[in-house]
Amino acid sequence: MEMEERSFVIPQEQQQMEDGGGSSRYTIDEALVSMGFGNFQILVLAYAGMGWASEAMEMMLLSFIGPAVQSAWSLSPHQESLITSVVFAGMLVGAYSWGIVSDKYGRRKGFFITATLTSVAGFLSAFAPNYISLLILRCLVGVGLGGGPVLASWFLEFIPAPERGTWMVVFSTFWTFGTILEASLAWKVMPSLGWRWLLAFSSFPSFLLLIFYQYTPESPRYLCLQGRTSDAAIILEKIARRNRTNLPPGVLVSGHSYEFEEQNIPVEDVHLLSPRQTKVETPRATKSNIVSLSPLLKLLSRELIVSTLLLWVVFFGNAFSYYGLVLLTTELTGKSRCTTTDMHLNEHDDVNYRDVFISSFAELPGLALSAVIVDKLGRKLSMSAMFFLAATFLFPLAFYRVDGLTTSLLFGARICITSTFTVVYIYAPEIYPTSIRTTGVGIASSVGRIGGMVCPLVAVALVKGCHQTAAIILFEIVILLSGICVVLFPFETKGLHLPENVAET
Repeated sequence: MEMEERSFVIPQEQQQMEDGGGSSRYTIDEALVSMGFGNFQILVLAYAGMGWASEAMEMMLLSFIGPAVQSAWSLSPHQESLITSVVFAGMLVGAYSWGIVSDKYGRRKGFFITATLTSVAGFLSAFAPNYISLLILRCLVGVGLGGGPVLASWFLEFIPAPERGTWMVVFSTFWTFGTILEASLAWKVMPSLGWRWLLAFSSFPSFLLLIFYQYTPESPRYLCLQGRTSDAAIILEKIARRNRTNLPPGVLVSGHSYEFEEQNIPVEDVHLLSPRQTKVETPRATKSNIVSLSPLLKLLSRELIVSTLLLWVVFFGNAFSYYGLVLLTTELTGKSRCTTTDMHLNEHDDVNYRDVFISSFAELPGLALSAVIVDKLGRKLSMSAMFFLAATFLFPLAFYRVDGLTTSLLFGARICITSTFTVVYIYAPEIYPTSIRTTGVGIASSVGRIGGMVCPLVAVALVKGCHQTAAIILFEIVILLSGICVVLFPFETKGLHLPENVAET
């Protein structure tokens, strides 16, 4: 069977020899470094970024939908919080499921299913006739949104390793673009058209993913992992043509065929999706190896358990803090039921759209800060410093709150949490080997969704109950604990070769 698989690439090798390339060999990583980041990757970035922006919009609108629906349907604070929590519950299921699906069946199938579910359920939720149907549809949206890490991993696998950190930060800017777009959309739509129109408009980017899906390529790294080396070579040739560069001379192989150091590849050039064996495996053999050990057991193996558990805590704290800051911006600014005798606040007066819009721009300096420090200070120091600084910004709000100061401090805290969110999505894929990368990041993201699900039930309930100080102290504890866990991570990934299998970790 091995000979059959090798026969797929013999014609290409013969052609290379006829062209003077000889019988040398190259890997996916070497090919990407040789071709560089060009027009092809820009198109991949645009598609993946559109999906990332659509997820940001769906998450950001939760800050506006809850108060509006509560006013329209006379909901209790608990019922309002549940509208947000069911989305995170769906994301909890989706993040775990789609990671396994994409590792087993391919990245394209994974994000096609998620885009379909998100767009259809998101649009239909605009027509929800009652509270229960709205909860069901928003939960389905959450299941679809859980596939966000699949798009992130898919884009990551097209980036030349020396440029990985920079371009993943650029990718993260699409999330910021989505939050700003949603905040501006809500500012214009909510006062005049209402929450149903906001839901409908917010589903549009997910439909764009379906429209352009037919033009998306499968990850060549995934194809090599499945033993489909000839298919991976075809995609690499398309990348070379689009980028107007050339592939390295020789024939594509899916693993190490010679000592890596001899190729003079930069130190951060790591094998993101190399097979666990040096020989080319058949798809059947590869799938058999994948299912022979549960992905969850691999994540909790002796080599990975410390990193995995700490990463789960950091993802939980990051999501809890980030979405909490978004929700606090709507709850602690503008008119408050705790400081006014008017118990009949208008649903639009209850949310200060201007302050929410302004605070959304905090993510831009957060991303810029990430780009500057992630490769200079390293992943661990960048995250820990930003967590501790975020706690510093929030601390005064436990004792003193006026609109101007509150908006400024929340702005600063959100800069820091945006930075930690950006860096952890770079760090997480770097600590896992190829065969469980999207599963590992997906499960960590699922734990983060638990943080997002618990946040409105606990923190917003405290704020609604006029216990703002208790809510701030709760955020302080979660943020500080997350920073400590970052310090305890076993290793820094900056400048290191990533492991090809669990044993090498």
